[in-house]
Amino acid sequence: MSRIVVFDSGVGGLSVYQEIVKKCPNHDYVFVSDNLAFPYGTKSESELTERVLSVAHVIEQQYKPDLLVVACNTASTVVLSSLRSRFTFPIVGVVPAIKPAAKLSKTKTIGLLATPGTVSRGYTQELINKFAADCHVIKVGSSKLVEIAERKLYGFSVDINQIEKELTLLLKTKNLDVLVLACTHFPLLNKEIDCIFKEKNNVVFLIDSGQAIANRVAELCLDNDEGSSNKKIAAFTKEKTSNTLKLYLNKLGFNSIELLGESRGELYL
Repeated sequence: MSRIVVFDSGVGGLSVYQEIVKKCPNHDYVFVSDNLAFPYGTKSESELTERVLSVAHVIEQQYKPDLLVVACNTASTVVLSSLRSRFTFPIVGVVPAIKPAAKLSKTKTIGLLATPGTVSRGYTQELINKFAADCHVIKVGSSKLVEIAERKLYGFSVDINQIEKELTLLLKTKNLDVLVLACTHFPLLNKEIDCIFKEKNNVVFLIDSGQAIANRVAELCLDNDEGSSNKKIAAFTKEKTSNTLKLYLNKLGFNSIELLGESRGELYL
């Protein structure tokens, strides 16, 4: 049994968490949302590095993880090497699923839907050059979709027209047959995105990194019943939850909601 911490700027990392738990059920889990600094996708690389290292330090002190999953494409493309040089426990990052998308595509026209930060990173272009050089890749960066997905789990209604507007370029692209959801928030809008494409008579396969991350975690953590307390904690850096989110967390098996860095009732982050 291991203690696995899944970390994101908001609640998008819950999409990755669900895939990991399916694959590796017999562990203790902590989901950490840095909602105080949400969103990450609009921050500079220096701001992002400083913030993520700071949060990871508190995670280490408070939860003593056996493994940390950085369930955020934006953070993973910037901070993974710094994290791995700073901490001794294994760290698994999330990268855009460009390699499997290129293999799946029959038309060799694929879409990449991510945050503006992930879209602009040199790391992302390197993945395209390496694994999808024979493909036409349409890159779309959207902070609005991150906000919509986040608000959805907090119980706010989803405006399908807003989502469609963010997908305009992809919807106009001929022969698009695979769409990479390169932000962990976006699988939370799978049904809405799929519905919009089908209404436009477009058959597009949606792919994300959740299952690949779960497979990697399974390789690193022996899954057995020994010592497992099935404890699942959700931690936030800012005290901002809603009844809808609490119900959702409860449905996912979380039995405790805490503040990250809470010391004598005060948040020190």
